Amino acid sequence: MSGGVSGLERDAVASVPNPIVVLDSADDPRATDYRSLTDAALRRRQDIAHGMYMAESSQVVRRAVDAGHRPRSFFMEHRHLAGLADVVARWPQAPVYLGEQQVLQDITGFHLHRGALAAMHRPAELRLDEVLDGIDADQKDARLRVGILEDLTDHTNVGAVFRSAAALGVDAVLLSPACADPLYRRAIRVSMGAVFQMPWTRVHPWPDGLASLQAAGFVVAGLSLGEGSVPLDDLVAQDHSRLALALGNEGDGLREETERRLDARVTIPMMRGVDSLNVAAASAVAFYSTR
Repeated sequence: MSGGVSGLERDAVASVPNPIVVLDSADDPRATDYRSLTDAALRRRQDIAHGMYMAESSQVVRRAVDAGHRPRSFFMEHRHLAGLADVVARWPQAPVYLGEQQVLQDITGFHLHRGALAAMHRPAELRLDEVLDGIDADQKDARLRVGILEDLTDHTNVGAVFRSAAALGVDAVLLSPACADPLYRRAIRVSMGAVFQMPWTRVHPWPDGLASLQAAGFVVAGLSLGEGSVPLDDLVAQDHSRLALALGNEGDGLREETERRLDARVTIPMMRGVDSLNVAAASAVAFYSTR
């Protein structure tokens, strides 16, 4: 350990059974999982190909592990290990990469001001029927709500929708195959770890797979300005016991073929000439209104 490491930091290293790797160079090949995290396109390909995702911040790392997700390794400045020692020690086979701030920044491409990162094994994707059976078992009164995200491209929006869904009692979130990854680090960070709390999966095939949701008794309502749209309050007044709320792409909204499969189209009335809300804001309004 370097001379700049405090006694407290040395004690933290001694308190965990994990292999400790001190990174002295940004070129260290052992830190490959953490390299070039700011290149979103590269990371999406690399992370999914390697069956992993990146948890960013001490709080998010803790929530990921608490949700039962398995870390490949941990990555942080020496001074942050003490605060995560209990989490790290639960996975003694996972190496802990430690380094000075500048070395870690050179590896990742950004300043780690949120404490720590962890490369996590991506959990197996659930099937739609597994998600529905799971939320059925959790809800004794069988009053269920799910959110549906079609082709969202902005990870910030995906994370914000998941956070709203968790906060407002939505039971699950379903995604089209082309929707942005909820386990991309920005989506996880914006959701404050809610992506670990919410049951979610992708619907295959899309949009024909929505028929399985309808067969399970769900009314599928899309937020849409299309023909026949009614105010959201009208849908609320119908008091459906099983309701799925579909939200479309940030620019184009729901696809035409998806709209044709909807049981209802609803709109949030706007004022002062505003034509629509950001999809994350719209999801929060819809989830709260139908709680």
